[in-house]
Amino acid sequence: MSGLNSAQKAPNLILLGPPGAGKGTQARMLTDGHGLVQLSTGDLLREAVARGTSAGKAADEVMKAGGLVSDDIVIAIVNDRLDQPDAAAGVIFDGFPRTVAQAEALDGLLADKGLSLDAVVSLEVQDDAMIERISGRYTCAGCGEGYHDTYKTPAKAGACDQCGGTEMKRRADDNAETVAERLKAYHAQTAPLIAYYDFKRVLRRVDAMDDIGAIGTQLNAIVAKASA
Repeated sequence: MSGLNSAQKAPNLILLGPPGAGKGTQARMLTDGHGLVQLSTGDLLREAVARGTSAGKAADEVMKAGGLVSDDIVIAIVNDRLDQPDAAAGVIFDGFPRTVAQAEALDGLLADKGLSLDAVVSLEVQDDAMIERISGRYTCAGCGEGYHDTYKTPAKAGACDQCGGTEMKRRADDNAETVAERLKAYHAQTAPLIAYYDFKRVLRRVDAMDDIGAIGTQLNAIVAKASA
């Protein structure tokens, strides 16, 4: 992990992209390469509940009742997480914001802390190719490392490169029909966010149909520029 030198600023980024676009993989690579902290909404909710913070308790009550966690609670959880020391190295928001209202709330939160968004990266995909990509993916049941029938197979067939586990699993909803619906919903939901951040001149588009290394190279360049 290279981290930042004293002359660099800590960049704050958002990764936008549909299921299967590689957000998780690229976020981990940026975390390893630049010392950034990945902030995934799902992980933040679970951590807040486990830690028993006031926002975590509120979220737990809503989820146990089968409801959707409100924007106010999510923002409160993000606020708490940004106050933790490691976030000072810069963060990657993964899966948040999902709506313009959340984006506006995040802008306000960052402004209150004297922070800003340096880049919002839209991982651009071709829907037909994405359906093929997603339907071929699977993960290690032990550590969660992701693989694909065509694009990313383990070095040793049947064994995870990371932990050596031999049990692999596929998501039941990783089929063509379901993936097509998820992509349609993503585009409808994200289009306003794309326009919002494009207007603010922080949007960066990356071809997510390229190979993992090429995508990483583009993202590294974006982070380097944001850190300058």
